[in-house]
Amino acid sequence: MSLKSKEIRKQFLDFFAEKGHQIVPSAPMVVKDDPTLMFTNAGMNQFKDIFLGNEPVKWSRIADTQKCLRVSGKHNDLEEVGLDTYHHTMFEMLGNWSFGDYFKKEAIEWAWELLVDRYGISPDRLYATVFEGDASENLERDNEAASLWGKFLPAERILNGSKKDNFWEMGDSGPCGPCSEIHVDIRDDEERMRIPGRDLVNNDHPQVIEIWNLVFIQYNRKANGSLEPLPARHVDTGMGFERLCMVIQGKKSNYDTDVFQSIISKLALLSGKNYGSEEKADIAMRVVADHLRAVSFAIADGQLPSNNKAGYVIRRILRRAVRYGYTFLGFREPFIYKLAGSMKDTMGELFPELSAQQVLIEKVIHEEEESFLRTLETGIRMLEQLAAKAIDGGIQEISGKDAFTLYDTFGFPLDLTQLIARENGLQVNVTQFDLEMQAQKERSRNAAVQETDDWVDLKKIEKVEFVGYTEFDTDTRIARYRKVTQKGKTFFQLVLDKTPFYAESGGQVGDTGYLEYNGEKIRVEDTQKENNLIVHIVKKLPQDTGVVFRAVVDMKARLSTENNHTATHLLDHALREVLGKHVEQKGSLVHPDYLRFDFSHFAKLTHEEIEEITQMVNRMIRQNYSQEEMAGISFDKAREMGAIALFGEKYGDTVRVIKFGDSLELCGGTHVHSTGQIGQFIIISESAISAGVRRIEAITGEKADQYIREKLEELASARALFGQTSDLAASVEELMGENAKLRKQIAEYEKKAVSEVKDELKKQIENVGGISLIVAKPELASAQAVKDLAYQLKGEVDNLFLVLGAEFDGKPFLTVMISEELVKSKGFDAGKIVREAGKEMKGGGGGQAFYATAGGKELAGLPAAMQKARSFAAGN
Repeated sequence: MSLKSKEIRKQFLDFFAEKGHQIVPSAPMVVKDDPTLMFTNAGMNQFKDIFLGNEPVKWSRIADTQKCLRVSGKHNDLEEVGLDTYHHTMFEMLGNWSFGDYFKKEAIEWAWELLVDRYGISPDRLYATVFEGDASENLERDNEAASLWGKFLPAERILNGSKKDNFWEMGDSGPCGPCSEIHVDIRDDEERMRIPGRDLVNNDHPQVIEIWNLVFIQYNRKANGSLEPLPARHVDTGMGFERLCMVIQGKKSNYDTDVFQSIISKLALLSGKNYGSEEKADIAMRVVADHLRAVSFAIADGQLPSNNKAGYVIRRILRRAVRYGYTFLGFREPFIYKLAGSMKDTMGELFPELSAQQVLIEKVIHEEEESFLRTLETGIRMLEQLAAKAIDGGIQEISGKDAFTLYDTFGFPLDLTQLIARENGLQVNVTQFDLEMQAQKERSRNAAVQETDDWVDLKKIEKVEFVGYTEFDTDTRIARYRKVTQKGKTFFQLVLDKTPFYAESGGQVGDTGYLEYNGEKIRVEDTQKENNLIVHIVKKLPQDTGVVFRAVVDMKARLSTENNHTATHLLDHALREVLGKHVEQKGSLVHPDYLRFDFSHFAKLTHEEIEEITQMVNRMIRQNYSQEEMAGISFDKAREMGAIALFGEKYGDTVRVIKFGDSLELCGGTHVHSTGQIGQFIIISESAISAGVRRIEAITGEKADQYIREKLEELASARALFGQTSDLAASVEELMGENAKLRKQIAEYEKKAVSEVKDELKKQIENVGGISLIVAKPELASAQAVKDLAYQLKGEVDNLFLVLGAEFDGKPFLTVMISEELVKSKGFDAGKIVREAGKEMKGGGGGQAFYATAGGKELAGLPAAMQKARSFAAGN
């Protein structure tokens, strides 16, 4: 009996623990403090700082399984996932690392031992590739790796690989080196006899696949493209967990393993379709199973679907799953949320966030599904209108531009547009669609292009000393700097040996301020954290970079930020007290001007709840609790103390705990010394940002004082309008009552006027070939009155063709109403008529076949527009 996926994962980790590796947990899939990444896309991401030399090596040997997400790059274009059997968006990467410890010999020997001796993979199915060298870079073939593989494999199964496939690079610059890939051939024996596996390695064969990549990091790529040897050599390996399960469980597809089958089997039950019986349905099931995992882990890590950045990626993945279910599995109601619990058995033990966040995951997915299904229906109607327009115009195709709009706005894949077009006897201009797609990708690439020079090192430091918890200014030196060009703008990144500037992280914005020496002030525009470095952003370099500067933080902005950060902690505490312990932080922004706090809760807050929360926070402010900081304590001890930790955050072994009264949280941000400094706390708004997640925006300190002054001034102005009434609410209520009476009288007047006009128009009916034609410009007070008149005439006049002109606020307005019997018998379409007639008054409009309206810019053109509309009936 083959191993289950849980056992395969455990054996990997146990094996490397035996080899002296520290087993570490997966980092969150959603990256929060690295501006170069939105998602963890490789196992090495959480160790970048070690490779770059920004963080000391704690353990020289590490192993883990890392949850990763890829939606672009080789074989990972989102639109391709699900079409084959072995590529994914979200996947687990099993990996082992050596930081200046072992190198090629151990990495290769242990890989062979695990795959062959422990997992029992047949050695005659394995191939290894080695870097073939590159003359342009003066790099020789990796003969060392080839020689080591020669202990286990015959020469014909040790293959040379190009720089593209067998030389790994972190980016345009940084650590890099040759790699050795292990490929496995899982084809049937008959096929293996017919075509040697060596001919299919790295040729996109679904059953001759890369299973493990061993990267030997021994060079540093400089910004000018040259290579220099690293002082310490490292090993970075990555093995696709899903592929490994496929091989060990004897399957031909990753989706046939127990990793995915728990999801697919439930999906088959819900859809009434059997997996394996129909290709398009099978693809749809693979898409849904894959995308469910990606979206679930993203939500569990705190990234909700949205229209921006990482949130947009997650929304796009989920919408792709919905549209595949809609098109090929027949779902017209939300269904993906019902599958969220299916991952518990295979992944819940190692990733407890799935179970802890299951209710939120289900609610968010359900709401997103409902919303997108409505969008799909709208898109289908739009596509049907485009098809009708093309047919009416004698055109046999839908433009690629329109098809791309459907794709980009409504999530319609090209094949769905083509399917509906074919049903209407039309084609889609695919060449034009591809050009639109290419243009969009080019725009995205250009927006992301950043040229970064090498660091210029002025002073060697182990770590930047941050003094910003207690100091607003300090003497400092520039340790390193580099020039960065993005979107045509050049700026510089500075790393100081000592800094009071807080780098943006944990929701708190970065500090601003300046560096000063001998009268020269260099403004610090922002402070960011990049690869564990505190990076100061400036527009120009100082005249002399080697002197001692005075680094000064903008104290006013920092103090306001601290007010808002501490108030965020107090708000978090109050929410849990008032609403319940289910409340969890889902995001925050701490800015000098305001604070924003997202939290899990499944109902709109009542006025009473908001009032109670506000009062509780302000009580804690008035009680003037002093800040109690506990730095350098263990994560486990902090949790035992009751400190609040966030899902989706990566914490070190030691953490910082901040306490104000009963509020106790893990936090690396800056705070007030005592809560009385905050002054006042006011909630400005409370809203929903997704299913089960609410957002509060609030202000404190001077902003709260200013808000209260403005509101008092508004009240004073309003009271003055009522003659300084002593009871403003009663006066307003009285005025509203009078207003309602007047509106009622106007409505009754309009109703009477419509009735009189209707009777008059019925006397003016012109019979044109059996059509009851009325063309008039009645004097009515509103567009609603015109609409009421049209509908009343439609109900009382047979074979009606009505054209009404009107003027409102100096603008022309045209209405066409046609009886449904004429729409059917004569083929009239009021929408097309008003669009055509509206041109006469430099306007346009639309509507339904029996009723449509148009507005215009040119009042003088109204008579011509009415005549144009009349001609459709008269010319019949």
